[in-house]
Amino acid sequence: MTRRLTLLFSAFEALLVAAIGVAIPLLLATLMWAIQFGFAPDWTGFWRAAVDVWLIGHGVDVTFVLDEVTAATISAPADASLTVTIAALGLGLLTLLLGVRAGMRVAEAGHLVLGTLTAAVVFAGVSLLLTASAVHDAARPVLWQGVVLPAVVFGIGLMLGVLRADADGGAPVHGRIAAWMSAGNPLLRASLGAALRAGVASVMFVLLVSSVTAAIVLATGYAQVIRLYETLHTEVLGGAVLTVGQLAMMPNIVIWVASWFTGPGFALGVGSQVSPLGTTVGPLPAVPVLGAVPVGELSFGFAGLVVPVVAAFLAATAVRPMFTRAVGDGSPLLVSVGVALGGGTVGGVLMGVLAAVSAGSAGPGRFAQVGPDPLAVGLAAALEFTIGLALGLAAAFLPAALRRSGEGQTL
Repeated sequence: MTRRLTLLFSAFEALLVAAIGVAIPLLLATLMWAIQFGFAPDWTGFWRAAVDVWLIGHGVDVTFVLDEVTAATISAPADASLTVTIAALGLGLLTLLLGVRAGMRVAEAGHLVLGTLTAAVVFAGVSLLLTASAVHDAARPVLWQGVVLPAVVFGIGLMLGVLRADADGGAPVHGRIAAWMSAGNPLLRASLGAALRAGVASVMFVLLVSSVTAAIVLATGYAQVIRLYETLHTEVLGGAVLTVGQLAMMPNIVIWVASWFTGPGFALGVGSQVSPLGTTVGPLPAVPVLGAVPVGELSFGFAGLVVPVVAAFLAATAVRPMFTRAVGDGSPLLVSVGVALGGGTVGGVLMGVLAAVSAGSAGPGRFAQVGPDPLAVGLAAALEFTIGLALGLAAAFLPAALRRSGEGQTL
């Protein structure tokens, strides 16, 4: 493929990712404009609302000025404003996955550097145009965030897609990375690699358990969820919009459940707490999915704290064969301690970052604080992962050490 075609192809891939992301809220907004409002209002207001939703999905702060009716409903002064800082991560996850696909296609097209840079620059430019089109006195997104944050999410996916296609095809980028990683001390390289893999795997195991747990909680609380839907008296279209909005928040909910397993839990408003030791929440907004949240003290809630430890133990068993081959008989105990501490730190930092991106302000008053505390979650996860990794690695090295000790005593 020639350079010009590569430029056009990469630009098209970036445009396609942005278009798909905006099209989902825009389709629902347009249906509401046509069916519920009978084409009467100006459609550009629905366009701005759809773009605001897309931007919020990527973590962009949007400040809304409340109208008189809404302000009176929540006992706020006229022309009061609120800033939504919580990210509906479902839309960001969609951009990430579409970015991976775009990166793979750009890598297959050839001219890797040119194609990647073109796609990233075009997506950032489209993000700028979208953010500028959404700026209004009633809702104002932060312009620089609207350019940077969606582009960062897309850029991460783009690079992951390029690396994946590069690795599958044995292309030079993957080879250079492998050569760089193979340089240096083999023991140090093996230890760092094991710590990184173990930390990431620990988080993935916890998220997997959290996903299953969230599905079970929603299934068991289905009756209350349906009851809340009925009390809202939404039409079919309103129910569909509400459902899509809740689906966009499902990645947040999974991270909140993972924060619950680590111990600190999460908040559903200022002064509330949902943790293994009990749930204390005040009045909640009429969001059906919140009807499934268990209330009161859980008899065996503290048992959830075992999940991160077990997850880290399983992660250690997964990386243990490769690690033991690299370490051999050279000071395995000291090296294992280092891997356990390093893996626990990696997992704790990753859990803290996930907690941070899933939390924020979702509304006025007490709902200015929703989600987990990143620092508390990160520290608790680091401690639990370190314990689990230490146990998992010790399960491999202690028997060998005992055998060597027994042989020495026999001699």
